[in-house]
Amino acid sequence: MRVLVTGASGFVGGHLVPALVDAGHTVVAMVRDSDRYDPPPGVDVYEGDVLDPGLTLPTVDAAYYLIHSMAADGDFSELDRRAARNFVAAADAAGIDRIVYLGGLGEDDADLSEHLRSRREVERLLGEGAASLTVLRAAIIIGDGSASFAVIRQLVERLPVMVTPSWVRTDCQPIYIDDVIAYLVGVLAEPATAGRTFEIGGPEVLTYQEILVRTASIHVGRRPLIVPVPVLSPGLSARWLGLVTDVPVSVAKPLVDGLKNRVVVTDDSITDLVDVELTPFAEAVRLALDAGADRHRERAPA
Repeated sequence: MRVLVTGASGFVGGHLVPALVDAGHTVVAMVRDSDRYDPPPGVDVYEGDVLDPGLTLPTVDAAYYLIHSMAADGDFSELDRRAARNFVAAADAAGIDRIVYLGGLGEDDADLSEHLRSRREVERLLGEGAASLTVLRAAIIIGDGSASFAVIRQLVERLPVMVTPSWVRTDCQPIYIDDVIAYLVGVLAEPATAGRTFEIGGPEVLTYQEILVRTASIHVGRRPLIVPVPVLSPGLSARWLGLVTDVPVSVAKPLVDGLKNRVVVTDDSITDLVDVELTPFAEAVRLALDAGADRHRERAPA
């Protein structure tokens, strides 16, 4: 199958492109600047920007939509909306039959964060096109290069004591990046997943406090003291993260806003169609930390 991957240079896209090649697909990687993208062997590169209303797409059988504007300044919801509409119009014009979208877990209620509401709106807009849409919804993805995991890692490295908002006691179902990729590749091979929405998660449900404590025990060999307080707003929390981690406030704000929502799998019907051996949380953290250490060693001057 000839497959287009948008966001090919991003965290998830960077893992998905080689996995699709390994699965026997012909892959077209779509990036905004081809000069800054080094594709795996055998991968075609297509230059395009989903914010361009004149966007055109190559002829492919299916496309992965892995784009969101969380890190952008200004109204990321509006940027997400424009990007999805442009992509749908271009996909319809190119005659693309299937679209696979990676969205976010969370119950559809009035308390859903702005970030997650935007993900839902993108789902709706992608579903309005002629292509059959498959949606996978995930919570925190554990892996080297994940913005969420970067926050977790840096917090436990730098702060033996944390005064945190009350959201640290919210439930979350993190999933390892390789397992996400296995689901993304698997749904393409299973026709029964077309036109459906699925929830994916790792084998354990943990509070954010448990995620921080267990990551700290693995990474730095100590348990941090975590003191939840009710007075830290999302804005203050984002500024706090901006001070103690390398994550920009523009990224931290929507991340923090989404942490108030319980993000766990309530429908595991994906397991009937795509078989993935899920990675335990502790192993996922170790693998992510090892990958980060290897990357830093490769970049270190000889």
